[in-house]
Amino acid sequence: MRKMKFPMRYLIVILTFICTSVCYIERVGFSIAYTFAADAAGVNQSSKGMILSTFYYGYACSQVPGGWAAQKMGGRRILLCSFMLWSLTCAFVPLDPNRAAVLVIVRLLVGVAQGFIFPSIHTVLAQWVPPHERSRSVSLTTSGMYLGAAMGMLFLPTLVNIKGPQSVFMTEATLGVFWSLLWFKYASDPPRSEHPKAAAAGFGESLLPVRGIQKAKLENGGISARAGTIPWKKIIISLPVWAIVVNNFTFHYALYVLMNWLPTYFEQGLQLSLQDMGSSKMMPYLNMFIFSNMGGILADHLITRRILSVTRTRKFLNTVGFIVASMALVALPFFRTSSGAVFCSSMALGFLALGRAGFAVNHMDIAPIYAGIVMGVSNTAGTLAGIVGVDLTGRLLEASKANYSDISSPGSWNNVFMIPGLLCILSSFAFLFFSTGERIFD
Repeated sequence: MRKMKFPMRYLIVILTFICTSVCYIERVGFSIAYTFAADAAGVNQSSKGMILSTFYYGYACSQVPGGWAAQKMGGRRILLCSFMLWSLTCAFVPLDPNRAAVLVIVRLLVGVAQGFIFPSIHTVLAQWVPPHERSRSVSLTTSGMYLGAAMGMLFLPTLVNIKGPQSVFMTEATLGVFWSLLWFKYASDPPRSEHPKAAAAGFGESLLPVRGIQKAKLENGGISARAGTIPWKKIIISLPVWAIVVNNFTFHYALYVLMNWLPTYFEQGLQLSLQDMGSSKMMPYLNMFIFSNMGGILADHLITRRILSVTRTRKFLNTVGFIVASMALVALPFFRTSSGAVFCSSMALGFLALGRAGFAVNHMDIAPIYAGIVMGVSNTAGTLAGIVGVDLTGRLLEASKANYSDISSPGSWNNVFMIPGLLCILSSFAFLFFSTGERIFD
């Protein structure tokens, strides 16, 4: 009896899911290990914010170049190179809070390397995933970020307490090298469209690396020349692209502030020990993992059953996700117990993840051929949010000491969570008015 071959596109989605998981184990791991070391060394909150935000400067610089490189040379190759680079850099991180210059350089390098990853992933998924599987495939891949963050929050504080903060980086480097070997062995570029509907939607070989003039087969058997020119001007002035950009900025502002400062909020704001909190500290990120996949499945269901159009589906999920997240963020500093803080942060991050089935998948709706490029543009905005939000949070907390004796007062944290809450409302309206699910880039 003939065995059924496991479709390559499913393997690609699984491997990219593991990829994003490992990336976010690294990001959460650094914030946990550095917070532990910096607090022990008496580093102030402003300096902590500066070091924690350094990663995002490098990350911002490589987003658009990452999309361009993936478009020209192939997402599979660029993804492998960038993953190996950050893993090896991470292996040699000297975690000494008193050597700020060295930490800044290393975090910049890790940021630059990881900046190539998500544009490359979007290019690879655009090559392999047909339209009717797009939402759940992208949602599963990106949900790896949240599962990785949850695993990091669950296990790494214990590892730090037992083996010290330096052990986190060797663990992350080992995971990175292991994934690179898996990707090198099993991933491949698509020789042709894997799905009969893919060609018409811009998938398959029409998305392979562009070199000069490309010949594309038409449905009637003819041949047309496809230029390899990227429509930069059209991308930059497009209102639907800007709707994605604004929401990407807001999503990552909230995510990066919580990811980098939740350990400090639990430890100093609520006077709780991360190790004593047990599994509850991972719930915000686990909730993101669950809601991200729920959003992807729901979006594909609404679209394939023709309950809502692609445009209305994206707007519906984005609006619901961001409005509920806004309310949870604003309420967060008023909950002074472990369970209350975990509940609010879980609701905020969970519904933000649900909203990704709106704006994040929209890259492929409007520009399947240039998905990596558009992702690079919007993710640059998301990375700027990390630079602004993470550093600004440190400054806000340091400034609050003028009014409060320490940062254990809820008043110290009001502005920290109010800012992303208001941004969620504004960006949801921008997406509601200016986004579309129609393809606008040929």
